[in-house]
Amino acid sequence: MATVSPRVFIRWLYEGKGKVGDRFRYLLLAFDLLTVLWLVASSFLPRGTHSTAIGVAIGLIFLADLLARLSVSRRRLKDLVSFWGIADILVIVSLLVPIWGEGLAFLRVLRLYRVFHSPQTLDQLRQDVPGFGPHETTIRAALNLLIFIFAMTSLVYQTQSGVNEKIANYVDALYFTVTTLSTTGFGDITLVGNGGKLLSVAIMIFGISLFLRLIQVVLRPAKAQFPCPTCGLSRHDHDAVHCKACGTVLNIPDDGMD
Repeated sequence: MATVSPRVFIRWLYEGKGKVGDRFRYLLLAFDLLTVLWLVASSFLPRGTHSTAIGVAIGLIFLADLLARLSVSRRRLKDLVSFWGIADILVIVSLLVPIWGEGLAFLRVLRLYRVFHSPQTLDQLRQDVPGFGPHETTIRAALNLLIFIFAMTSLVYQTQSGVNEKIANYVDALYFTVTTLSTTGFGDITLVGNGGKLLSVAIMIFGISLFLRLIQVVLRPAKAQFPCPTCGLSRHDHDAVHCKACGTVLNIPDDGMD
């Protein structure tokens, strides 16, 4: 039996096809979800040595994951200094050296976006989850919306917790975030300090437009993924007969289901 090098084995886990690789990637996704749930739950609990210990343990696992991914990367430096690489580093440092609570550890929610949008994970979901393929655009938009809301909620909580008596936990932060993004704005919770005011402005200017855009994608009818043989336009209405860009007759496959 041939001996497999550690690097080949790690690449097989992260990129390979088969039950072991699939289960490993699902395990990573489940772990990321659990860390986010713990982040929310811990906001309702008093901080103590147990919180620090759990944070350090999560940080060590994240560090091992980052080192493993870099060990099999074909462009290590580029991946390390990319947005996702820097976000991972900030999360790890905040968890292992919790000087300011967990600091930027809330960025761990961005890991969900990276893991969920990886080609390997998407291929697995198309094969394993019935109905994912035909509704992939809508499902991905809905998940992007949830991740975006949670990222904004985490940012509000991390910057206001301890200085704003009205932001005591993630529910308070979620309430403020959703009322702001949806332009409801009851006004019973406001962010304090100049930093809070600037964050509110940023959410209103950039967050609302992105929030409404994601809502629009989720609610509008899903498009059929079918490249036009003439112009290459890949998204069309499911009942489209002609390409709206060039007029070419399309033959979009139909499974006969409404």
